[in-house]
Amino acid sequence: MLGRLVSEQIGRRPPESLWGDVLPVLQGVDAVIANLECAVARSGRAWERYPKVFHFRAVPEAIEVLQAARVTAVNLANNHTLDYETEALLETLEHLDKAGIVHAGAGADAAAAAQPAFARAGPLRFALFGVTDNEPAFGATESAPGVCFYNPVSGEPLAPSRGAISEARAQGADLVVVSAHLGPNMVLRPAEALRGYKRQLAEAGADIVHGHSAHVFQGIERTDTRLILHDTGDFLDDYAVDRELRNDWSFLFIVEADAQGPRRLILRPVRLGFARVSFATGDEADEICARMQQLSLPFGTGLERTADGLSLSFER
Repeated sequence: MLGRLVSEQIGRRPPESLWGDVLPVLQGVDAVIANLECAVARSGRAWERYPKVFHFRAVPEAIEVLQAARVTAVNLANNHTLDYETEALLETLEHLDKAGIVHAGAGADAAAAAQPAFARAGPLRFALFGVTDNEPAFGATESAPGVCFYNPVSGEPLAPSRGAISEARAQGADLVVVSAHLGPNMVLRPAEALRGYKRQLAEAGADIVHGHSAHVFQGIERTDTRLILHDTGDFLDDYAVDRELRNDWSFLFIVEADAQGPRRLILRPVRLGFARVSFATGDEADEICARMQQLSLPFGTGLERTADGLSLSFER
């Protein structure tokens, strides 16, 4: 989230500084995927169709922050992309396109919002879908811009569908990632319906389900060669910290993969400061890792403690 007070820091500080000591790792991987939870625009007016407490918009120079970390692709299907109405959304798309950052989960109409974005990660080509069950009014229609909205408990056919995932592979995707902004804030465990939906996505062919929405990380699940990150928590923002739930704790989630899917997940614990992220150390890193191990056990996932975090290997 690069809006509000983070946006005020942009221009006062080098864009690289927001990423702290995590930056070299971000710059060293083949691709970076993130949920961008704000508009990046000067245009638009605050959403007023019904009361909304928070409105997040970053100055266009926020694109330089993303570029500093070599962000490859972003999900836009969330509950803040339209905080400054469709005008700001369309400007956000323009800035991302100009910077060469691909995006999924929002577009000029419903068909565009549902389409995957394609990008490369080293020798691999991946497809990114974006979907959210937040803010139904933000949903794109046949004639209006918006996000890819889907309610997993509605009984409607799966979205993205098995056919859409298969079509992405037919278009050359070695890996398929679904970035999903689902469920309520500040909960450490996914509701059973949301867990079931993410498992359906994996069974339909999504190699990685990238969950986010809760502001705190949740456990990790795997099914055969598929990886489900139920919620990856926050990473860069200006949010107030809940001292019990610790929304200032998370991880850098590094996936090693080949054309057959994920081979290894590496978790590097991080701590979020004001408009800055850095690697956690010492007792705090131990606490963050222990919480993730505990949250993952109910899914049958055992995470190995390493010198700088946690790891999970896939047996082929």
